[in-house]
Amino acid sequence: MRLSAPRGTTTRPTTDRVKEALFSLLSSAHRLDGARVLDLFAGSGSLGIEALSRGAEHVVFIEKNRHALESLQQNLLHTRFSDRAEVHPFDCLQALERLARRKAQFDLVLLDPPYQAGLHQKVIELAGATLLAADGLLVAETAARTPLPACIGSCIQTDRRIYGDTALELYILEQQSHAP
Repeated sequence: MRLSAPRGTTTRPTTDRVKEALFSLLSSAHRLDGARVLDLFAGSGSLGIEALSRGAEHVVFIEKNRHALESLQQNLLHTRFSDRAEVHPFDCLQALERLARRKAQFDLVLLDPPYQAGLHQKVIELAGATLLAADGLLVAETAARTPLPACIGSCIQTDRRIYGDTALELYILEQQSHAP
């Protein structure tokens, strides 16, 4: 299904190739069946909507850009996933605090902040400390030329996949890596 996207250069949609690779990886690991998903820097919502279409139970979308929010709301109506979604029109860090106060937990956290914003590490640390479920997975989309550290807060990197100029960096909670 074709989704609407905001005009201009304020949002940078995930390419179809990267999205296809990501969801192939998640589906093969059965990470989406009944999952609670957090889509940070959601833009038009394409990643969260794809998760819903592949079996996620519920997605919380975080996006502060007004034009992207309009596209996101339109896309949720168009795909008929509004009943399985929450949209929060906040800054990411503000939204993380609100969700932590609610004691929200997510099986999958997707984040794709503007690469130059320098938010990857801070967001991964905060999400890992409060929002990522014990057996959850965090996936960060980054610039391929700028790898993230192997450990960020309580999260450790388990995989890094490169697709052209884009990298997908996968993290789990550290105690999860010690489980038998």
